[in-house]
Amino acid sequence: MLPLRRNIAEMAGYVPGFQPADAERWIKLNTNENPYPPSPRVVEAIRNELGADGARLRQYPDAGSRAARAAAARLYGYDADWLILANGSDELLNNLIRAFAGEGDEVAYIHPSYSYYGTLIAIQGARPRTFGLTAQFKLADFPARYDGKLFFLTSPHAPLGFAFSLAEIEDLAQRCSGMLVVDEAYADFAADSAVTLVRRYPNLVVTRTFSKSYALAGMRLGLAVAHPEVVAALDKIRDHYHLDRLALVAAEAALEDQGYLRQRLAQVCATRERFSVRLRAAGYPVIASQANFVFVSAPDGNGQRLYQQLYDARILVRYFSDALLCHGVRISIGTDAEMDALLQVLGA
Repeated sequence: MLPLRRNIAEMAGYVPGFQPADAERWIKLNTNENPYPPSPRVVEAIRNELGADGARLRQYPDAGSRAARAAAARLYGYDADWLILANGSDELLNNLIRAFAGEGDEVAYIHPSYSYYGTLIAIQGARPRTFGLTAQFKLADFPARYDGKLFFLTSPHAPLGFAFSLAEIEDLAQRCSGMLVVDEAYADFAADSAVTLVRRYPNLVVTRTFSKSYALAGMRLGLAVAHPEVVAALDKIRDHYHLDRLALVAAEAALEDQGYLRQRLAQVCATRERFSVRLRAAGYPVIASQANFVFVSAPDGNGQRLYQQLYDARILVRYFSDALLCHGVRISIGTDAEMDALLQVLGA
């Protein structure tokens, strides 16, 4: 018998979305990847960093991510010591739990939402608590004062797509005695961002990812905006060379090309709205989304059947067996042609 920690032996690992080996033969709308390529400046920066012979790869990257942090600081209007870069926003979520919650401490999140929170809490041996949503997508039964170590709030919400207002987030920051972590993986597709609130609340952390809006899921990049004391704590416990040289120059180039970002965001959002209108007209209930996906209910309430219908047509979407989600599927927004192909399969 291996001497595993009990919580590791008993926990279930996180299961990501299906990645087919022959992805080019599928319309892949199951993992919220951007349907468009990253900024040409990103490609140019990577090529320049590699050079003719890739010799720079023999050297360690900048452990402090200084150039990319400076670019992020300019974009968000904070000094660099208010920001930290990471190996995907998942690294930040993990390290926030490690930094603020010990074994047995309570960490909360909304159910349903990003199920990886539960996995990270189990790894740490912390104690999970979940809060539900009302029919109007408001937080249900949240106490006037929450004393858990952390509360994770996904906004825009995954997998449903709605966003919490800044007033709601500010109210939660005041009600949490511990840390409020606003996971903004999809915020570039939304109207507002809680980044503007961070200065006012020392217990507020906002995490972002480059995977969705910047089309850099393959580079594994994320960042957080928080008070310098929080950033310093996260800096202590991260891996010392957690971002490679190519990721760092990609992050800097992506952040500095906001014109390209706005162009691609507009394309995705326009397709999202057109697709949602056509689905509703065909009798498919669709939640109004501020992300690069929509949650669609099957007319007969059988999300698995809807998933299988699309799978048989070689279109991948995301089905969740959870009792609160199994009536529908989450569909990433692809190109107009990809969404039209899906609509044709559904007779919409």
